[in-house]
Amino acid sequence: MASISFRAGNVSINNLSGSGLGFFGGSFGQSVQLNKWNSSTFITDGNGVNNGGTANNTKYSTDTKAFAVGVVPATGLLYIPNEKATLNVRFTNDSAVRTQSVKLKVFDRSNKDNPASGVITRVAELLHTSSSYIIEGSGDTAWWGSASHTGADSQGTYNGSANPSNRLPTGTNTVGGSGVFVPLSKSPGPSGMYAGNGASNTGQYTQHDWYIALTASPDSIGSKTQYGLYVELEYL
Repeated sequence: MASISFRAGNVSINNLSGSGLGFFGGSFGQSVQLNKWNSSTFITDGNGVNNGGTANNTKYSTDTKAFAVGVVPATGLLYIPNEKATLNVRFTNDSAVRTQSVKLKVFDRSNKDNPASGVITRVAELLHTSSSYIIEGSGDTAWWGSASHTGADSQGTYNGSANPSNRLPTGTNTVGGSGVFVPLSKSPGPSGMYAGNGASNTGQYTQHDWYIALTASPDSIGSKTQYGLYVELEYL
């Protein structure tokens, strides 16, 4: 039986009502300032009320750098290990399969093709199986959703419009809906061990793991509860 689960480190985030990740200021429940980026990330429910434990925080610094757990100052995205990712997306199947056409979207929790509003999201896939920050990986070199991203990586060219939807104000730079979505590596295998550059592997495994850095910034006041993450893929 095929299934997709979402994890923060070694902890499932599917354990609270409407569960997922919440992006906060310096601590749980603290708001992120307008047009600033999250300083902490927690496992929480759909309303951001129940504290389910901390998750690795990755915070936007520049279009190619992030603040990450255990490293100061900000470092290049390629140098962040998988184990420091905000989110681990895991696909499992009873028999070994390869995966392809893997896409990550940020949406309004109603329609996967509608971007969330009131919050800006940037996303990067990490392909870095070492635990060292001084070794370069082979993941994304720039945040998806940033103005300077070309809309292309080793998987090919995808939607890269700076304004991903006519539902959002002109000039909005964000991952969202059917506009800017994030292509993820083919057949990374367990712990992402076999991903390589993300494009070449066709190996078959019963488990595939993707490691994702996420960062968020509100552009209006108020909690952003209509805010979700969606992953789709083909397996064969």
